[in-house]
Amino acid sequence: MPDILHRILHRKAEEITERKRKLSLDDLAARVADLDVTRGFVAAIDAKLHDGHPAVIAEIKKASPSKGLIRADFNPGEIARSYERGGAACLSVLTDADFFQGHEDYLREAREACSLPILRKDFIVDEYQVYESRVIGADCILLIVAAFASKEGDDVIYDDAALLELSMLAAELDLDVLVEVHNEDELEVALDLPVPLIGVNNRNLRTFETSLGTSLTLKDRVGADTAIVAESGIHTLEDVRKLRSAGIHTFLVGEAFMRAADPGAELQKLFGTSPHSPSHKH
Repeated sequence: MPDILHRILHRKAEEITERKRKLSLDDLAARVADLDVTRGFVAAIDAKLHDGHPAVIAEIKKASPSKGLIRADFNPGEIARSYERGGAACLSVLTDADFFQGHEDYLREAREACSLPILRKDFIVDEYQVYESRVIGADCILLIVAAFASKEGDDVIYDDAALLELSMLAAELDLDVLVEVHNEDELEVALDLPVPLIGVNNRNLRTFETSLGTSLTLKDRVGADTAIVAESGIHTLEDVRKLRSAGIHTFLVGEAFMRAADPGAELQKLFGTSPHSPSHKH
């Protein structure tokens, strides 16, 4: 497992322990009963694809470990409204504080500002975080297969049972799941999970270099009933054309939009999406 992921997961375990001290799992779970229904993350993607449009999960991200500060002028509500106007299918909001300068409040602000479904982008490894995601207003959670890997000699072992448990808990709580993979071994693990959405991260976790070839290679291993989401390394019209011509029509893009003055306008430019009249807030 790469050093950066090791460090993130070590810190995440500490963070979960701290949060459980402040609010017990039972008390957190009790809050779910009073919540509104979720907005349907997978359904929003399916609707775009059904109409022949690309389905773009537009990311609200302030910083990253590899790039540092990405957007200094950072207003999650304004960015969410811009993305909605630009024709995004869904949003992704970074909530990890220590490595991505994210926060749960950014997700709350984005949700309040628009009617799009939202993915909580974080390193989710514990049932506490699944309940927490539902309580803060997420409609979908991210499960990163590499976060459930350990080494035994030269072999990499995946905790399939933990991934399945968290996926099923998410379903019970009316949350969709995006399972993220980086290679063929991780894809094999993901394909055994009862989820219709697999994200292929084109960034190599060891070198942080990106290659669209990762999505293009893994796509053919996935059946028609599962949507492939291309993540990372998508910056130009040519990148989009290359992926769409290979049959990939769902994308998660952050940095290319975050560096633009108007993220939603950049989304329209890159994907040719139709401008969208603002919906009433839910």
